[in-house]
Amino acid sequence: MKTIVVTGTSSGIGYEICTQAANLSYNVISISRNIEPLSKVNGVESHSVDITDKKSISDFVEDLSKRNIKIDILINNAGHLSNELFSETSYKSFKDTFDVNVFGLAEITRSLIPLINKTGHVINISSIGGVNGSKKFPGLSVYSSSKAAVIALTEVLSEEYSDGPSFNVLALGAVQTKMLKEAFPGYNADTKPEEMAKYIIDFALNGSKLFNGKLISVSNSNP
Repeated sequence: MKTIVVTGTSSGIGYEICTQAANLSYNVISISRNIEPLSKVNGVESHSVDITDKKSISDFVEDLSKRNIKIDILINNAGHLSNELFSETSYKSFKDTFDVNVFGLAEITRSLIPLINKTGHVINISSIGGVNGSKKFPGLSVYSSSKAAVIALTEVLSEEYSDGPSFNVLALGAVQTKMLKEAFPGYNADTKPEEMAKYIIDFALNGSKLFNGKLISVSNSNP
């Protein structure tokens, strides 16, 4: 039975990944500050972890280590999205977003690497808005730049860990999540969280057979 660790699981795509993976009988470990939504889902082991807090991460990793848990798949799904014109941003705007989307992602990944099997697969969730040459939108200077950093980081990690695990990054198009609704009230995305979660699980299980260090755009619109 494969062990899958997922970050950012209190709602949206992360929640759906956990429930769908549990229904497929995988061993699912959920990481989120709010564990209530998944607390009663069979097959999901929920941990309250703040990926922007180093001690919170170290306590979580220590617990896994003590139980000799080995990880097959890590899905870095936790994200922070805000809609704010660049002229209205601040140092805090950038710090809050990069703390989750880049620094937190890097810290949890670095901390879990010793527990991930050499044949394992790390999936970093980015955005089509972070892809070089893709259409950009006003209000997303902070978010898109953070997601571009995730893409570059993934490519470097695949080189540094050439003997495993594999690293790939999925650049998602708009998905109708709570986070999207809060940032863009009134906007309706074509893709539902459960649809995207199904794709991500399949890629997590099979993508490393064909890809390593690759950016895969997952969007029904052109770049």
